[in-house]
Amino acid sequence: MELRELVTGRPHLCGPDTTVGEAAAEMARRGLGSLAVVDGRKFVGVVTERDLVRAIAARADLEASPVSEWMGADPDTFGPEVDVWDAAEWLLEAGYRHLPVVEDDELLGVVSLRDLLRAVVASAE
Repeated sequence: MELRELVTGRPHLCGPDTTVGEAAAEMARRGLGSLAVVDGRKFVGVVTERDLVRAIAARADLEASPVSEWMGADPDTFGPEVDVWDAAEWLLEAGYRHLPVVEDDELLGVVSLRDLLRAVVASAE
């Protein structure tokens, strides 16, 4: 199974000037662990639950602090043809929980560790 099979629909996005509070509210409302951050049409990073926790721990002003100050910038990306087993191994080694899938400079989606685990289990059955 390839990553392309896990990125259905439109990715969940925010801009770099979105506040940490706005991002947290959107993630909570949609039940997400991350939001892809885009500047115009350019993918620039991922803001995750871990990033929100760091901002809170640092006592950042959640209604004024932009996600660009807390997000993982310039993240590693993978093409849609990457096998889910290879992607799962990479996440395990890197310690990340979210994997941006990009093709021809276009963000197709962000695959979570949970998505990969489901795919790996399903492919092993």
